[in-house]
Amino acid sequence: MYTVGPPMRRLALLVATLLVLSLLTPPASAAPAREVSLRVLSYNIHTGIGSDARLDLARTAAVIRDSGADVVGLEEVDVHWDARSDFRDQARELARMLHMRVFFAPIYDLPPLTEGAPRRRYGVAVLSRYPILRTENHWITRLSTQDPNPVPEPAPGFAEAVVSVRGVPVHVYTTHLDYRADPAVREMQVADTLRIMGRDPRGARQVLLGDLNAEPAAPELAPLWTRLRDAWASTEPGHTYPAAEPAKRIDYVTFSAGIRARGAEVLDSLASDHRPVVADLAVRR
Repeated sequence: MYTVGPPMRRLALLVATLLVLSLLTPPASAAPAREVSLRVLSYNIHTGIGSDARLDLARTAAVIRDSGADVVGLEEVDVHWDARSDFRDQARELARMLHMRVFFAPIYDLPPLTEGAPRRRYGVAVLSRYPILRTENHWITRLSTQDPNPVPEPAPGFAEAVVSVRGVPVHVYTTHLDYRADPAVREMQVADTLRIMGRDPRGARQVLLGDLNAEPAAPELAPLWTRLRDAWASTEPGHTYPAAEPAKRIDYVTFSAGIRARGAEVLDSLASDHRPVVADLAVRR
């Protein structure tokens, strides 16, 4: 009979230990990827009112859910605003329906219509599946729609949420620029936007989502393209407005250095008067 002596037992134990270690040690290919994927959506939800003039926030939520977006920039969001949206908190309700985190940045914050009711607010929001590390409601130049004699002056409603995307901080901004034919206010808003984004640390990964109310070649948007890239690279026009028969591209996904676009798409939906834009981004670590 052959028996295994102490030296052989030690050798067998060493071989077994090395085998276990080889199984526990990840291969080189499992090292952290140089890029992380991020799917983003830019969507003017028109306070949940579709092209059929019907209020249906669940329909709005379904569009966002079906897009598969990780991070969403929303414009025209009502929070206890008035009867058009049943005085509901649309930001909180969408976050609940979608199981996402939310940051709401009001443009207007007004007293209630009846004593004891919540304040009436309207603005933009960021939804995120990822943790939100920090938020800020920045002020940019606006021409109020609530003042009968408005003048351009600073007002809130430019949202910033720093989102941790698999450990990579990404500064996500959502904006809604002036809608008037005269581009003067948009010119000031673009300058304000670049000034605010320029405060971020050097090399910060930045994504700007929003309804810019101007097409890509508009002169007032030209300064944006010195800092940001447009995710839309298709030969298709990518029109987003009006949703029923899109004729203009005024809704955007844009991003800074350190990020690249893998593709972008305008979604076919009548849940708002705008069609949403979704883009797949790769964020460098």
